[in-house]
Amino acid sequence: MKNEERKNENETGEKNSKELPFEIDRRSVYKCVQCGTCRSVCPVFDAVGWESANTRGRMLIIKSLLEGRPPSEDVLPSLASCTTCGICAAKCPAGANPPEVVEAARAQLVKCGVTTEAQENLKSAVITYGNSFGDTKSRKHWLSETERSKLPEKSEYVYFVGCFDSYRYPEFAKKTFGILQRFGVTLLPDEQCCASPLLRTGFTEDAEKVMKHNLEQIRKVGAHTIITSCAGCYTTLKNNYPEELRVISLPEFLAEHLEELNLKKLDFTVTYHDPCHLGRHNKVYNAPRKVIQAICTLMEMKNIKENARCCGGGGGVRTGYPDISLELARTRLKDVPEGVDYIVTSCPLCVRNLRDAGGDIEVIDIVELVAMAIE
Repeated sequence: MKNEERKNENETGEKNSKELPFEIDRRSVYKCVQCGTCRSVCPVFDAVGWESANTRGRMLIIKSLLEGRPPSEDVLPSLASCTTCGICAAKCPAGANPPEVVEAARAQLVKCGVTTEAQENLKSAVITYGNSFGDTKSRKHWLSETERSKLPEKSEYVYFVGCFDSYRYPEFAKKTFGILQRFGVTLLPDEQCCASPLLRTGFTEDAEKVMKHNLEQIRKVGAHTIITSCAGCYTTLKNNYPEELRVISLPEFLAEHLEELNLKKLDFTVTYHDPCHLGRHNKVYNAPRKVIQAICTLMEMKNIKENARCCGGGGGVRTGYPDISLELARTRLKDVPEGVDYIVTSCPLCVRNLRDAGGDIEVIDIVELVAMAIE
């Protein structure tokens, strides 16, 4: 060891992080004891088999970066392919939270100028157009001009639509808002991406600008409660925006208002897919099941709740590694029980990935199920 390096060590033998290109909470990294428990549950490792693409491999790479390995594009196939599904954290006997560490590492790589083309394209779309698709249409294009003109300017409740429902599934947005309007819910005058894609892929400074814009819009409306039907929007609004806001998912809101919805019983059976960022990350398990069971028969998948397999769409993986993403979705479809009429979920990204995986059973959003029971 060089003399200069010795001077930079602290009492525990760790180098001073200020002298390193990476600034990550070392305690989070060193909690990992390399036991390999996560290796057996990491969905990306299950799909591709690279040692560097399982959670243990990622933690070892991040540890090497902390200890002086120069950041380079060599680490991107490992660190950019994590879906941040969180099953590793749920199973970790040492209490480590690898998704948080991976996201922190991605942020440091961004600061060092080490990114993938897919990450840069995603950032550019959000910053330039206010949505993750780079779509130039109005975010409220799914409303008629008359409907837009009648939106309440002030309300205690706001429906945060999200990029997916605004641009890929406007029918979900229309059905959701049609239900929420009964309760005096309005829309933001100028909603932009919630910033989840930026945060997940490491563009934290850009994310802060987008979040600031949305916060200004929320305060302009005077809302204290945000309702969202996207798991990515939900986890971001709940955990990255100021704590003064009450953030609830659409299934939670619907479960709270079942009596007022007057839902009719439907004679079919469905199964439910737990989105990672609604379920494992935020423990919203019972509300969607309560809504489903008020409408029809629920038959559970093989792996559910904290053990649910990832659909493969999160963490920027669908954009950066589509083949891996769809392989994860196909694996998830193997958990679907026989004899169900629909697969129901509470996240538009899960809807897209599971639909694109090419299964025989139709995948629907929970709002579509509720709409069937209202009509």
